[in-house]
This record gives sequence, C-alpha cells and structure tokens, in this order.
Amino acid sequence: MASVDKQAVAAAFGRAATHYHQHDELQRLSAAQLLSQLPAQRFPRVLDAGCGPGSYSRYWRDKGSHVTALDLSGEMLQQAQSQQVADRYVQADIEDIPLPEAGFDLVWSNLAVQWCSDLHVALAGLCRQIVPGGVVAFTTLTAGSLPELNQAWRAIDNHPHANRFLPEETLREALAGYRHQSTSTSITLPFPDALSAMRSLKGIGATHLHEGRSSQPLTRGRLRQLQLAWPSQAGECPLTYHLFTGVITRD
Repeated sequence: MASVDKQAVAAAFGRAATHYHQHDELQRLSAAQLLSQLPAQRFPRVLDAGCGPGSYSRYWRDKGSHVTALDLSGEMLQQAQSQQVADRYVQADIEDIPLPEAGFDLVWSNLAVQWCSDLHVALAGLCRQIVPGGVVAFTTLTAGSLPELNQAWRAIDNHPHANRFLPEETLREALAGYRHQSTSTSITLPFPDALSAMRSLKGIGATHLHEGRSSQPLTRGRLRQLQLAWPSQAGECPLTYHLFTGVITRD
C-alpha cells in the first residue's frame, strides 16, 4: 500500500469536524451493519479507533462501557470532547497507538482503516490493544466504491477524483491469520444532484486524495458536465459504497 500523508488526512477531517453529523448517513449505516456482527456480550472497556466527533464513543458509553476515543484529527477530538462522549481522549494514528497493550475488551473502528498506509500494521496494532477473548470490529470500503463519481469525472478529465480502495480479496487475506468473521455489502445513497453528492464527501472530511488533486476549479460549466455524465436513477444522483466488515476475536 502507498504511504499516506497523515497530516493532510487529519487536516481534511479537521475541517469537517463541526458539521460532520449533517453528512454521516454512510457512517450510521456502516455502524449498524457492524453492530449486527458483534457477539452478544458486554464490553467493559472500549477503544473507539478513528472516533471522529464521537457518535459511537457515546453509544458505547451509554451502554456502560469505559470509552477511550482516539482520532488522528485534533479538531475531531475537540468536537468529541465538547460533547463529553468518552472517558478519555487520545490524538494518535491507528498505525501507532501510544497505549499499553491488552487494555480493552473491544476495539471499535468504523470507516477509518482505509486511511492507513498498511492494513496489516493497522490490524496487528488494533489486535494488540485487546485482551484474550476480546474483539476488534472494523469497517472499511473496498475497490469499486464511488463508481458514479468516477464515471462522471471521466467525462471531464483524467485526474483521480476518488481514492482507490483495497480489493475485497486483499482484506480477506489480511484477516487470514486471525480468528474472524467478515461480510461485504453495498450501500447506495441518493442525492438530488451531483453537487449534493460531492458535498456529502466534503461534509465528512473524505476529500484527501493520496495521488493529489487536480488544480482546475469546479466551474459552473464543469458542474453541468458532471451532472449530465452522472449515472442517474429516478432523477437522482446516487453514490454507491462497497462496505466490508471484519470482526476479529483474539485467542
């Protein structure tokens, strides 16, 4: 996997921190899918790895868990802390967690590991955080996500406008050495127009492109071209995400 500019990723999410909740439908649907895969047990100590503004830190705290909220973005952590969603807040990289090993019963990571440079490093680090019998539960996106966005932009230029995600086979290979279960599904969100679809990505901070972004501005003319090239459904502009959930149980 290519090295990721973590500072740029953190900055992109930081800019979205105050309005993230207005655009987090995918995150809520993804979390619901992951919750349905979890074993029916209590998790006294939870690490929310990639917590964002803390919606699921709050969820686990309301369940009675002692929650540590961790995020790469200081602004996201400030937003989480202002809402008092957790018991502890740590600004850190999922690939380099500065906490003692085996301190948690559950590591929860919803749509965060796709921003890591090396999935194997990320999973190994997350697994070190759980006690024997503990669980790492994560979601991520897979190759082929955002096909409508990519198709529309191809009608205008040859620059990348969305990140490439790992193939599902690569994710399954990364899990092969662990006791685990995994699922894959697709989620399609409808938007009234192309601009609204793209604003949904900006609204959650998912705007950093590992390969760099075109310097050309989005003019009204280019926006009209995008709208015409976007594969519409019933007059709406959809965005499709391919979601992968993984649940690891530590022996």
